[in-house]
Amino acid sequence: MNSFNHYAYGAIGAWMYSVMAGLDLDPAAPGYQHVLVQPQPGGGFTSVKALHESMYGPVGSAWRLDNGTFRLTVTVPPNTHATVRLPAAGASTVTEGGSPLAEGRGITSIARDGGAVVVETGSGQYEFAYPLTSSGPAPTPSR
Repeated sequence: MNSFNHYAYGAIGAWMYSVMAGLDLDPAAPGYQHVLVQPQPGGGFTSVKALHESMYGPVGSAWRLDNGTFRLTVTVPPNTHATVRLPAAGASTVTEGGSPLAEGRGITSIARDGGAVVVETGSGQYEFAYPLTSSGPAPTPSR
């Protein structure tokens, strides 16, 4: 009999949460008081969804590529805040909940970092959408 409780299986799961979905801890604010959401689309994947039950409530990241548009849903539990890194984005093209990013509710700051837009948010659910720039990951054609 072989055990399925092996480090290799856990390492793959951790990679899927932290890289694909982008959910990560801020070492300066343990226990998910400050959530880092920095998904890295690519590798032929067109959608990812992850949810983690923290002591504050559910922390979630779900993204999909849809005809060249990157759509990211972020769930930030009560009494916490998040830093959301939007890869291959231009601040003027990002919407939150269908409105321009600067008008999004719960957004406390917007900054540019290389080819990404970095957004600070309070708790709540956020729906980001934007066309991927040419430097971003190319969507995989559906079969």
